Amino acid sequence: MAESNCTQATEFSLMGFTEDPVTQVTLFLMFLLTYLVTILGNLGLIALIRASPQLHSPMYYFLSNLAFVDFCSSTVITPKVLADFISEKKGIAYAGCVAQVFIFDLFGMTECFLLATMAYDRYVAICHPLVYPIVMSPKCCFQLVTGSYLVGLTNGMGQTIGMSNLSFCGSSVIDLFFCDISPLISLSTSDTTLSHIILRTSASLFGVSSSLVVLVSYVAIISAIVSISSAEGKRKAFSTCISHLTTVSIFYGTSLFMYLKSGSDSSREGDKWAAMLYTVVVPMLNPLIYSLRNKEVKEALRK
Repeated sequence: MAESNCTQATEFSLMGFTEDPVTQVTLFLMFLLTYLVTILGNLGLIALIRASPQLHSPMYYFLSNLAFVDFCSSTVITPKVLADFISEKKGIAYAGCVAQVFIFDLFGMTECFLLATMAYDRYVAICHPLVYPIVMSPKCCFQLVTGSYLVGLTNGMGQTIGMSNLSFCGSSVIDLFFCDISPLISLSTSDTTLSHIILRTSASLFGVSSSLVVLVSYVAIISAIVSISSAEGKRKAFSTCISHLTTVSIFYGTSLFMYLKSGSDSSREGDKWAAMLYTVVVPMLNPLIYSLRNKEVKEALRK
């Protein structure tokens, strides 16, 4: 009865990182620089891949979509964070919070499956090179990318539906710098069973399956590389997937730490920095990793 008479929150307050003015200025400049590098890096990589004929291959087609996803996922978080640093009131409307949850979860899960698709691409290229042009045909590549976006869309809609069933009649303060589904579930005053089921099902069905594709692909890749007799052959084979392996390690490392972290109060400050790595830093690093470690990209840049 009390639940039906409560006043639903129409706005949430975001705690951010600190109230210290000097620290806020430092963080503002750091986030601004990171976001500018993210924009220039990812959009520049997309433009480079489209303009360079030598990069018109399945691997770079997937990479251009990964750059687009990184740009979008960063854009839905960082501009709001920058605005909050220079605003006295760090708040976000309920509708804006729902939109942020939907878009972030959409592109976050899409990135998981794009990375899995890229791992499969490297598996076919190294373990079955003779059938690579047939298996990774333009039609197949398009279907794999489309499937990644559809899975991301399903995840975003599921999390949004879960959030729409939550009531926020008590505290409306989110101890984070953006709207994420986990702290929102903790903040809710209603029955969170459905939201927990959706969150765990999504993590188990989508997150684990994409992780398994990456794991199985790289087990097969490493086995194939080990069986190569010449050292030069091993080096060339491994060099084709080192950039992707680095990206996968950073993405899954930060995301697992963020979503499998302890819920204790003592870890909340660390959780914010882990979330910053996952939402702000990783989208900036991906184009840098592929630009600095990939010979074909560096050659295209020179031309």
